[in-house]
Amino acid sequence: MADITRRLGWRHLRGAPTAHIRHHRSGTLVHDGPGLSFWFRSLTAALSEVPVDDRELAMTFHARTADFQDVAVQATVTYRVSDPAVAAARLDFSIDPDTGAWRGAPLEQLGTLLTETAQQHALDVLARTPLAEALVDGVTSVRERVAAGLAAEPRLPATGIEIVAVRVVALRPEPEVERALRTPAREQIQQEADRATYERRAVAVERERTIAENELASKIELARREEQLVDQRGTNARREAEENAAADKVRAEAEATRTVRLARAEAAAAREVGEARAEAQAAWLRVHADVDVTTLHALTGTRLAENLPRIDSLTVSPDVLTGLLARLGASE
Repeated sequence: MADITRRLGWRHLRGAPTAHIRHHRSGTLVHDGPGLSFWFRSLTAALSEVPVDDRELAMTFHARTADFQDVAVQATVTYRVSDPAVAAARLDFSIDPDTGAWRGAPLEQLGTLLTETAQQHALDVLARTPLAEALVDGVTSVRERVAAGLAAEPRLPATGIEIVAVRVVALRPEPEVERALRTPAREQIQQEADRATYERRAVAVERERTIAENELASKIELARREEQLVDQRGTNARREAEENAAADKVRAEAEATRTVRLARAEAAAAREVGEARAEAQAAWLRVHADVDVTTLHALTGTRLAENLPRIDSLTVSPDVLTGLLARLGASE
């Protein structure tokens, strides 16, 4: 929108570089061009402001495919006013000399023209395309058809309009149809996810089985080694017992041999002692064989006295002495 200020009945207009200003005074074109700045009188001035920058027009419309399915088309058309004089002559771009606002709605008229033209070509191509094919390749085909149709539309150059670009954002079916179309893909994705889950679980089970087998193999190996250890311990104990028994046998034999030898030595010593005593006794008897009885009695008394305990005092009564003397006399 142009910037207009007031000064003592005069008006000053200052336009933007992207706005083409046309100033007519009393039917004569006085100023014509973008980014102008000038003074004018409002009673004799007719002003038009035509935007010459690139503008984007977003549009959404519904179409029906070859299999009678409704789809929503979202597109954007970029355009510019290439001939401001023609556009100002075909559309009402006049502005209020006091406020600078458009008196009409030229951009809305232009948007309606572009939308209807683009919609016509989009409907034409979608009416011969099934829904499945339209959802796959419809964006490209619709964009190409709309761009070609707008380029070939004679009303646009006659209005001073140039199409810069055409973009089709999306083709969307109705929500129920879209959900129905998504179901197989979702089921397939779910199946893939379930298969991945099952495979992951299978791998986990296989790993657990491998771990269990390894643990079992370890236990079996441990048991086998424990069995070997028990056998080795039994062998060692048996060998130790045999060695102890052999050692005990050797010790017993040595002890028995020593005992036998000791007994034999003692027997020999006893025999020698007995023989010596016998020889001594025989010699004693041979010595005393020719001795008279009185002498033997005296020796016997002497030997008896030697073997008797010590007697500190002895009292002999006359009766005892008389009897003893009597026996001695009788023995003679």
